[in-house]
Amino acid sequence: MASCLTLAVRAQGRTVLTVEGLGTAERPHPLQAAFAEAGASQCGFCTPGLVLGARALLDAVPNPTEDEVRDALAGLCRCTGYAKPVAAVLAAASAAPEEEP
Repeated sequence: MASCLTLAVRAQGRTVLTVEGLGTAERPHPLQAAFAEAGASQCGFCTPGLVLGARALLDAVPNPTEDEVRDALAGLCRCTGYAKPVAAVLAAASAAPEEEP
């Protein structure tokens, strides 16, 4: 569900994961680290959505194809061609599994 289009009241009684909940500056989530390493950060509006969209994809499809990544991220950002975010997600997916913070 797109948070930018969702009234807060619709989240009442539900668990909401934000990008801040994935990791910390000292111990970033593997996706956050992959985005930083790939230079995949866009503006401050899109990047959290891209990271969380990627997280949802990897939870459902741990080893996605490039097309699956592109489909999952489509429409989450209007200021990118998605090349670096796609590379970051594929890198995170192929990295050795790490414990999440």
